[in-house]
Amino acid sequence: MTTALGEKIKAIIQANGPISVTDYFSLCLADPEHGYYRTREPFGRSGDFVTAPEVSQIFGEMIGVFVVHAWQRHGTPGSVRLVEIGPGRGTMMADMLRVIARIAPPLFETMSVHLVETSERLRDVQSQTLESYGEKIAWHHGFDEVPPGFTLIAANELFDAIPIRQFIRTQTGFRERMVGLDADGELTFAAGVAGLDPALLPEPMQNLPLGTLFEISPARQAVMLAICERLRAFGGTALVIDYGHLVTGFGDTLQAVRMHEFDPALAHPGEADLTSHVDFQQLAETALAAGLHLNGALHQGDFLTGLGILERAATLGRDREPQTQQVIQSAVDRLAGAGEGRMGELFKVMAVSHPAVDLMPFRPVD
Repeated sequence: MTTALGEKIKAIIQANGPISVTDYFSLCLADPEHGYYRTREPFGRSGDFVTAPEVSQIFGEMIGVFVVHAWQRHGTPGSVRLVEIGPGRGTMMADMLRVIARIAPPLFETMSVHLVETSERLRDVQSQTLESYGEKIAWHHGFDEVPPGFTLIAANELFDAIPIRQFIRTQTGFRERMVGLDADGELTFAAGVAGLDPALLPEPMQNLPLGTLFEISPARQAVMLAICERLRAFGGTALVIDYGHLVTGFGDTLQAVRMHEFDPALAHPGEADLTSHVDFQQLAETALAAGLHLNGALHQGDFLTGLGILERAATLGRDREPQTQQVIQSAVDRLAGAGEGRMGELFKVMAVSHPAVDLMPFRPVD
């Protein structure tokens, strides 16, 4: 079984030779004709995966609480730019705005909202979700189009969709992992010629078995750097939430999800969502090198619990019928619960700010 994009990629490889994992990743998600984000409705029950804001309104509400807290710690500046990069269906922003309007009217009334979104189709969905906010909301194709001013940024599941490079340990050191064709003309992984600076590895190469994979993402670091430069110029805080690990390590985290099931990464190009785990240590190091204050990085469960998700759930459930209370409880469990395969553990949350401010629920770094 092959896909239209699969055929296109095979033709590219036949003409020009193997392509890098980065190029494969980019084509799968963003090919203008057949790319996943160009052709599909990825989010929600009918899509291929469910994001945290769609599990429960409480998730976006907690992010709204964090935004208000950050604004207060920064000294309640006026004319704030509230920016979401990759806003999905607009669900999280709608939940954030409802809370901000309720608990911080002075912030709500003076701020403007900026959604950075490249997909016209998703912009349409977002404008329906956020219809009641009218002129308050502006859309931008690029982050650099957001007007100057103090900035609060939220990015939920942004970085996992930015392509990575993979390197594999061979007899002659680490070599870039490529996508080529096997004897039957099917897509297969192969080692290319490009090498890797050993200084980027978290431990010496000689200890690692052949076939060990290492991932880096210059593209993710570039996006992080753009966020940091913005904060350095205008002041503010950025909150990054994603599937990933807190410490740089080895391993293959490239994964495809199709109809809520894992799928081999080369099986259905263009018809599956392709992601990989975000290396929060690499993002943190990028931010620190750019002169930003790292508030810290936590498991999503600890972050949400520290912000009061349990109290919020209790309030939401008060005087409601048992079935509704059960729905709220299971959503909180899914978002903040620890343990194998739960979002509370799989997802990590990192905040950076400029100038340095202490932000709950992160503990000050000594």
